Parts: sequence; structure tokens; C-alpha cells
Amino acid sequence: MTELLTAAQMRAVEAAAIASGAVTGLELMERAGAGVVAAIFEEWPELRTTSHRAVVLCGPGGNGGDGFVVARVLREWGWEVEVFLYGEPSRMPPDARVNYERWVGMGQVRAATEFDPWGKERDLFVDAVFGMGLTRRTDGAVKPVLDLICAGVSIMRRSVAVDFPSGLCSDSGRSLGRVPAVDLTVALSSQKWGHFLAEGPELCGRVTCQPIGLGADAPFKVLGRPADAVNRIRADYSAVVTLSDSRTVQPGFSGKRSRLDKGWDGIEGHKYTHGHALILSGGVGHGGAARLAARGALRIGAGVITLGVPPAALIENAAQVTAIMLARVKDAAGLETVLGDARINALCLGPGLGVDRAAGLLGVALARGLGVVLDADALTALSRDVGLFGALHGASVLTPHGGEFARLFPDIAARLAEPANSGPAYSKVDATREAAKRAGCVVLFKGPDTVIADPSGRCAINSAAYDRAAPWLATAGSGDVLAGFITGLLARGFAPFEAACTGAWLHVECALSFGPGLIAEDLPEELPKVFRALGM
Repeated sequence: MTELLTAAQMRAVEAAAIASGAVTGLELMERAGAGVVAAIFEEWPELRTTSHRAVVLCGPGGNGGDGFVVARVLREWGWEVEVFLYGEPSRMPPDARVNYERWVGMGQVRAATEFDPWGKERDLFVDAVFGMGLTRRTDGAVKPVLDLICAGVSIMRRSVAVDFPSGLCSDSGRSLGRVPAVDLTVALSSQKWGHFLAEGPELCGRVTCQPIGLGADAPFKVLGRPADAVNRIRADYSAVVTLSDSRTVQPGFSGKRSRLDKGWDGIEGHKYTHGHALILSGGVGHGGAARLAARGALRIGAGVITLGVPPAALIENAAQVTAIMLARVKDAAGLETVLGDARINALCLGPGLGVDRAAGLLGVALARGLGVVLDADALTALSRDVGLFGALHGASVLTPHGGEFARLFPDIAARLAEPANSGPAYSKVDATREAAKRAGCVVLFKGPDTVIADPSGRCAINSAAYDRAAPWLATAGSGDVLAGFITGLLARGFAPFEAACTGAWLHVECALSFGPGLIAEDLPEELPKVFRALGM
């Protein structure tokens, strides 16, 4: 997992570190500029030689100060560097102004309006105009400079953004106007929400993170003791994490032996100690989605899976499953009977269930207080009945896609759909947290930028972007398998938030392991290979 910060948190961390006396703003700016150049050379090793040309477009704030350092370091490498400034030098922050003056001692600074993207050929374009600092739309006075940036990015062979492409909201990943789609974004100190949400992955290109001395150790010390202000900020770090970059430490994993390993060593236990999940199915001809969910729950390690099916669909399902048991669940009374088996500790309602059937079964399912995953038709039924919505409890997990989210939380979805007119813009993280608080349970808001939140505000982003992009997951039935993964983990004893995070992460890992050509049936069958790759 990687901890993600908002722009406000990042500024607070920097300010607290500077106030502690452990580092100065100029030192941080120097590290930032040097880190950007290091990232450029790592991305394009061929640029380490001399005789290259670069354009650095600097802004009026700290991001521009970083840009002047980038220009200076590239010049020291023997590059020909042109520097342009948007704004007035006299209005720059003190540290940025110092680096402006240092560059003036080496080369010329021209106004941004003098930049000609179509001039001589250059090897690199550096966008150091706004970074994470823009808070207003770019269709007003700043539009001309954004047009120049977009032109430079589109024409030059390589493009880099310092922290964020200018015009992209760093907290939401939403565009505040026209935004350049760069080749490389260098995040400074920490990755931010916007690198993984909404349009962020499309516009940031490849994202790499460069440390600038604001890590878990120094400069978080003052005379040998922790700086209280920084500790308060660090305590909030875990509010949002991304599950995108670690293949060894994930929710539910703990070193070499994880909770997923537990009980698979053959020393003790039996199938019921690994959990018994009940997956409720639709009628004749509508059982495929539930069978996919059941297969996912079985493969992820639940000891026993039972499909609850209408009597008329028993024969159809019996012809399709072997290791999965069947039970008659005609209606609410039938579900009451089946739930008389106290060994059942997790339920899944929704995939292929039918809205009317879901509405008839939800009350009984929720009344038991068991771990329950509500997906597809169950979510639609829930959105139509205030009483059922009020019956949600802390062991529930809702897994809506965008349309289902809008039916469940129309006002929240409407706010998320509004144009981003200022930053920080309302984000998918904000929306999912608000929804989880209202529902009183875990909400997993699906998409390439899946966001998982619980009522306390704890939150994670499961990103299927950058090196984890798996567009072939957009196939019929993949969401049913995800519901099954989460249900199986609930049956195995995972807490709802942990089950949702781990299930979502494994869902993407299975898709990446299989590759293009994936269909939903392949996902559960890929789990053993993924587990072996994790050393389990």
C-alpha cells in the first residue's frame, strides 16, 4: 500500500518540516528539482548525454521554483535550456524568487507569451507552471498559457510535469479546463489522490515518486523528539491509500504468512472452519451470475459454498456445479429456513437475482447481521426501499458501479457529476466516504479507480491504471466474480473493509495474470496462480 496525500496535507507536511528547523524551503526545492531530473534520466537514459535541448515553462509559485532548479541542473549537465515564466517575478514566493534569480545568473528568462512551441526542435518539455497549486478553472485569464503548454506537450518528443500536469486538480484527478497529457509526471515526496482518480491516470502518463526528505524519519524530529505538528499530519496519512503498487503487502497480508494462508497448512481445521457462504441465485435461465460469484468465493478459500436457488432452477444449477452445494430458497420463508444453519457466516445477494426477488429476500438477509455483500439487483432493490436501506449494518458491503451508485445516492452522484469549477474539486473519494457514512457500511464504488470506504472515513483506492491497467476486466460477469471474492473473504473471517480491499486487489491481479482475452470465468481459475506468485 502507498499512502496518498491531498495538496493541503502535502503543504502542511512541508510547513511543519520547515518549522521544525530540520530543513529549509530552499533545500526542499533543490531536492525537488534534482529529483525531477533524476526521474527524467531514469525514464529516458539516452538523455544523460550532453547536446540536448529543453524548454522549461515555470509558473508563479513553488512549482515554478522547482522548474528553475530543473533548468539549472539540466544546464549543469551541458544542455541547452530555454526558460519561460508565467507571472511576475516580483510576486513569486521568496524561495521560488531565489531560484529565479539563480537561473538569471546563468541564462535568460522570457515571458511565457514569447514561447513558440513550433520553433526549433527540442528534446524535452517541462511543465512547471501550476503543479498541485491550481484552484481555479483554466478557461479564463490562464487559458493562453495552458494552450501553450498543451501545444508544447503535443509537439515535443518528451514531456514532463512537475507534480501534476497544469490544470489537473490534485485532489480529485478532474480537469479544471484544458490539461496537457504528458509522458511522465514526477510526484514529489508523495503521490496524491489525483494521480489515481478520474482523468489523472490518462493525463499524467507514467507517474514516478521522488523523495525530497519528507519521509517517515528526518525531518520529523526536533532535538531528537517527534515534531507534534508533523505527527498530527502523519496520523492522517492512512486516511487514503492506494492498493496499486505493492505485490507483497496488501490488506489481509502480513509478511510471508498472511491471513489468506491461515488454515491452509493442513495442521488443523476442516471445511467449516474456513467459512460457509450462501450465494442467492435468480430463477431459471438467470443463475449464471450467482454461479460466477460462487466460484469466486470457493476459489478464494471459503470452505463451503451453497447456492440458494428457487425450486424450479434446482435441476439447471445441479447440471452446472459440483463442489458447490444447492439449497431451495423460494422466498423469504425459505431463506429463513436455510439460515437456520448457524454455520453460514456470509451471504451474497444481487448477481442475477432479479430486483423483485432481491426485494423479497433483503429484509431476512440483513436482519441476521451476518457479513453480506449486496451487488447488482440487490442494490437496485435497496435504492427503492427506504426501510431496507435503513436495515443496512456494519457488516454489509455495497459494490455499486456508477449507475447503481447514482440510484442509491442520487444527490452525492449529482455533486460528483457537476463540472469542476475550482479546486480542490469534489472527488470520488469524497463521494464514497459520504456514501459509506450515510449507509453505515462499507461502500466499494467500482471503476478503473475503484474507491473503498467505511463509515469512519477510512478509505482506499484500488487503481487499475498505469502498470496495473486491465481494460479487459470490462467484460460481462467480472463484477459478479468480485462480489464472490469479497463474500468468500467475509466467510473466512475478514472484516468488511479488509475483505473489500483484498478482493478488489486480487480481482485486478487475476486479470493482469491472465491478460487480454479474459472472460469472467477465467478470474476465479487464475487465483491459484496469483497465490503462488505471492509465495503462499
